[in-house]
Amino acid sequence: MTHAASQIYFGLNPMWVSTCILLITYALIMTEKVNRAIVALLGAGLMVIVGVFDQNEALKGVDWNTLGLLTGMMILVSISRRSGMFQYVAVRAAQLARAHPAGILLLLQITTAVLSALLDNVTTVLLVVPVTLAIARQLDVPPYPFLFAEIFASNIGGTATLIGDPPNILIGSQAGLAFNDFVVHLAPVILVVMAVQTLIIHLLWGRRMHAAPEAEARVMAMTANDSIEDWRLLKQALVVLTVVMLGFVFARQLHLEPATIAMLGAAVLMLLDNWTHHSEKAAQNIHQTFSDVEWITIFFFIGLFIVVHGVEVGGLLTLFATKLVAATGGQMSTAGYAILWASAVLSALVDNIPFVATMIPLIKTMAPAFGGADQIQPLWWCLSLGACLGGNGTLIGASANLTVAGLGDRNGVPFRFLTYTLYAFPMMLLSVAISHVYLWWRYF
Repeated sequence: MTHAASQIYFGLNPMWVSTCILLITYALIMTEKVNRAIVALLGAGLMVIVGVFDQNEALKGVDWNTLGLLTGMMILVSISRRSGMFQYVAVRAAQLARAHPAGILLLLQITTAVLSALLDNVTTVLLVVPVTLAIARQLDVPPYPFLFAEIFASNIGGTATLIGDPPNILIGSQAGLAFNDFVVHLAPVILVVMAVQTLIIHLLWGRRMHAAPEAEARVMAMTANDSIEDWRLLKQALVVLTVVMLGFVFARQLHLEPATIAMLGAAVLMLLDNWTHHSEKAAQNIHQTFSDVEWITIFFFIGLFIVVHGVEVGGLLTLFATKLVAATGGQMSTAGYAILWASAVLSALVDNIPFVATMIPLIKTMAPAFGGADQIQPLWWCLSLGACLGGNGTLIGASANLTVAGLGDRNGVPFRFLTYTLYAFPMMLLSVAISHVYLWWRYF
């Protein structure tokens, strides 16, 4: 900290300078007037320019494992999507429900939740929403309940695994938690939360949904196999995705990081895709694949990591950790509940990614007070459940929410902030209450 203080212009306190930069960065992100990646990178640059730390120290704050995992999964999904596998799943789900709107609503939620656990939730909604809109048009039923339900399902399902939701990717990478850890500790409560939420959505909308017999017949006449555009690519993608998932499960035994597994899988699938097509088509596919990577998200993470590291270097997080431990009387259960509920409410008000990025080093600094890093694992589950489930509370709570809202608006399905919040916030609080009971029962 002395080094940081000596570099700050005009001898200003590095803690307050870094905190001001963080708050300004968050405020600009919340306004959505400027792209969040630009804001994060400007904040990161400002941290270096004013002297909070130098460039070498700034880069130490970047979690390359998270970036590698995200990029690798985006590439895998981009190539797999060209085969048509995800559209096939959605059509099959609709037909399994015999084209009854209430049944389709249930099965699309389950499909979304499962895909969100295996992919990231933004990618999942990008794949499922267009098919959902097409099915709703065929049945001539309101698409809003379907889209609302898929927002909830994507965030709930994504909570169950390391790779399902960006906050979990951050937590897993920086806390040294494996794919299996998330499944073992979070999947049980997520199954309960998902069951409760699907019941509520059925009572709100599903039971009143009806479609004309001729509309149901149109959906049943759709041929799911027509969704598959490249059978050879489908088989290749399924094999590679299966191996990647197994790699995540056995990562500790293999002594590999998730980023290595995801990037290697992405490289293998790109190679197979190259061999399949002629050189001109192969080059076009490679350009398309890299274009599909959400570079805005990647650079947003880079800037955000640096901004949060600046606050960590400035000393604010250590101060907060000390105050929080004192406020909870040294009781980890009290600290866990505080993290759970604070994460849920705040993640509903701000995007949960920057919030979690700030909370991770804060929780790390609490470890000595609770017996070391190995003893604070329940706090990571509190943070994950609070941030991921809390993201359902408002339209700005998670990236998947805004993605679905944008797709809906472009297709004539308006998403109003207040309307969404009146339905979503109470449901979110219920899911967090269920998590509270689970944490009390299992850990505290």
